[in-house]
Amino acid sequence: MTRVVLGSASTGRRRVLRDAGIDPLVVISGVDEDALLAGLGARAEDPAEVVTVLAAAKADAVAGVLDADVAADCVVIGCDSMLYVDGRLSGKPGTAELARRQWHSMAGREGRLFTGHCVIRIRDGARVATETAAAVTTVRFGIPTESELDSYIATGEPLGVAGGFTLDGLGGWFVDGIDGDPSNVVGLGLAVTRRLLETVGCAIGELWRANPLH
Repeated sequence: MTRVVLGSASTGRRRVLRDAGIDPLVVISGVDEDALLAGLGARAEDPAEVVTVLAAAKADAVAGVLDADVAADCVVIGCDSMLYVDGRLSGKPGTAELARRQWHSMAGREGRLFTGHCVIRIRDGARVATETAAAVTTVRFGIPTESELDSYIATGEPLGVAGGFTLDGLGGWFVDGIDGDPSNVVGLGLAVTRRLLETVGCAIGELWRANPLH
């Protein structure tokens, strides 16, 4: 029975999997994203490359710390998301000031949300297959009033999410629409993840049975 391991602290990613019928084991990677980004060099110019490298690093880190019983038969999923606007990639703002600046730059405009995905198939403690892919969804942002923006930033939500917004939380009020997979905006694209899982030999029906909701 193949255990699904999610290498992310994101409640949104866990919720995507649970809403799709899989209760993952969550193991946080602890990867230093800033250090990885600093070492990308020319590859940092490609948004899809950036998020894919980060996703692979997270999955790799988690695969290396699994208990033997889990590593006997599991698949690790690592993801990373960033927003691309005006030729600039933005991750989590981290502070209220940066979140406000982020919203001023994207309000009333379009951005592209890139999410990198990596799956690692592990059997008997050995990595037998690794697959990666990036997905992109276009997001059309509304224009919150300054009062609304004040209130939104005060909740703390935009500080810890890619691009300073969510589709499935409070930030959804300020998203006019999207073009592409909505689950990708939340942080784990179901369509691309299913393709990667199939490539490494994991069928969704089997994963449902092995990882039932509690």
